[in-house]
Amino acid sequence: MRKGLFVSFLAAAFLLALAVTQAAGPALVADAAQRGDLAAVQDLIRRHEDVNAAQADGMTALHWSSLNGDLLMVNALLTAKAAVDPLTRLGGYTPLHLAASRGQGEVIARLVAAGSNPTLMTATGVQPIHLAAEAGSVLGVQALLDKGANVNVKDATHERTPLVFAVSANRVDVMKLLIMKGADVQATTKVIDYVERSRTDNADRQQRDRDLAAALGKPLTGRGAVPFDPNDPDPQAAAAAALALGAGGRGGRGGGGPRPPSDIETIGKQGGFTALHYAVRDGYAEAATLLMDAKADINKPSAGDKSTPLIVATLNGQYDLAMSLLERGADPKLANDDGVAPLFATINNEWALRTWYPQPTAGTQQQASYLDLVESLLKHGADPNARTLSHIWYASYNTGRMGVDFSGATPFWRAAYALDVKAMRLLVKYGADPYIPTKTFGTQKRPNDQSGLDAVPPGGPHVPPFHAASGVGYGTSRVAQQHRHVPDGWMPAAKYFIEELKVDVNVRDADGFTALHLAAARGDNEMIKYLVSKGADVMAVNRAGQTTVDMANSPEQRTQPFPETIKLLESMGAKNNHRCQACK
Repeated sequence: MRKGLFVSFLAAAFLLALAVTQAAGPALVADAAQRGDLAAVQDLIRRHEDVNAAQADGMTALHWSSLNGDLLMVNALLTAKAAVDPLTRLGGYTPLHLAASRGQGEVIARLVAAGSNPTLMTATGVQPIHLAAEAGSVLGVQALLDKGANVNVKDATHERTPLVFAVSANRVDVMKLLIMKGADVQATTKVIDYVERSRTDNADRQQRDRDLAAALGKPLTGRGAVPFDPNDPDPQAAAAAALALGAGGRGGRGGGGPRPPSDIETIGKQGGFTALHYAVRDGYAEAATLLMDAKADINKPSAGDKSTPLIVATLNGQYDLAMSLLERGADPKLANDDGVAPLFATINNEWALRTWYPQPTAGTQQQASYLDLVESLLKHGADPNARTLSHIWYASYNTGRMGVDFSGATPFWRAAYALDVKAMRLLVKYGADPYIPTKTFGTQKRPNDQSGLDAVPPGGPHVPPFHAASGVGYGTSRVAQQHRHVPDGWMPAAKYFIEELKVDVNVRDADGFTALHLAAARGDNEMIKYLVSKGADVMAVNRAGQTTVDMANSPEQRTQPFPETIKLLESMGAKNNHRCQACK
């Protein structure tokens, strides 16, 4: 049955393709134009071949000659009464669109003079002026404006103006023309609400599954069986979080408290960029200067996540341009709706995690170092103790195994996580508090909780900076795959905290871990001996009932035991509960 349907489908597809080819007929002039053969085109015109005959995709001779910028051929075809605005079958492109996309200024001028419509929009939502601006054709943009193109027209997909197209391709000369003709330097692009989009998608998906189950006469099972809540943007994540909370989760977090926001909720709203946001994102200094000279608001937050141009520059490692923005009055205290300000963004970019998808690398091509920028931000009034409001969704792009939550993290905490003693010292010099922890979503005592710690309420202290610099996440998630930090930085960071900052060596995080637990999870015998020499308690037990030895003995799958570390800690009196996960 299925094989017969598949064969029928192939046959139908073949007949459709054949019908399209036959309907299109011969397009000799278009074929010659595609080859760029002017002599053949002229000969075919003399023989009265159809100059408007289109190839199967709708490309005519005028499309090809306009795309290739062949003004002589364009003139020959227009003289032979070629239609000026034929549309391609896919995309709805006219010859003017194609000429504009290649920046063929003389051809653009000739086509609009012959009556081509300068405001027609393609099926993808752009007008010729968007394409000409992106291609950098001053002559073409001028010709389009002279014939009625709107200097501030927005594309249908992302609501970008011609100025945004020009900025995105660093077309400074076109930018100058557009600004002179009245381009709005404050115009913003479309805002996409990913929470609302996900909520709609999930509602549609679940309705589809219910309809399918009803049609088949079978009960709804699997993913589609998740209870439907029209106000939940990510029901699968909510169900998974509820399951994890009910089971206790890492370190004994139990049900009853608020759940962490899902990935979609942390992304929230994006977009709403001005042209200046685009310029600084890509490090186009001349374009950014031109926009600021044209009175673009240097501190205007995006309409999506409220990121200022300075935040966008630092997030993308554009240190040199960020320094210039500061000199022109950018406010380093402004944060986006994640609570990320430029100071945190700079350190986070410098020590971006090793992820499955590349993260910004422009910082490696700057004259200014990240420490130069950190100090400049501090001198210009950046708050060294500003805390993030939530986890940073872009800290680990797409299915990362980070295992560490940045909610409530300060720039100092982020530097500690990178084992960056130089950055930590610089931040402390300008008033950073080296003891501010991240925030937790709450912990509850469990029956096997031997930590002796009280429950931590939602919003309470979670991971101290000392733990960030000792190996938070190791032994509870596969963070070692992604963690980037100062090479050989573990011991210098530990000594900085204990000997200079006088941190309590036995301080606990909300899950009951000590720095000794974390050192054991990494198999770091040198740090274990150092911490014990400073008074670390080898008998400490976390909320999950794990001893320091347990953390060295494969506390999670795919993490191998550290036999020498186990032996060392046992010799110091620590208890081994023999819960090796990789040994099962």
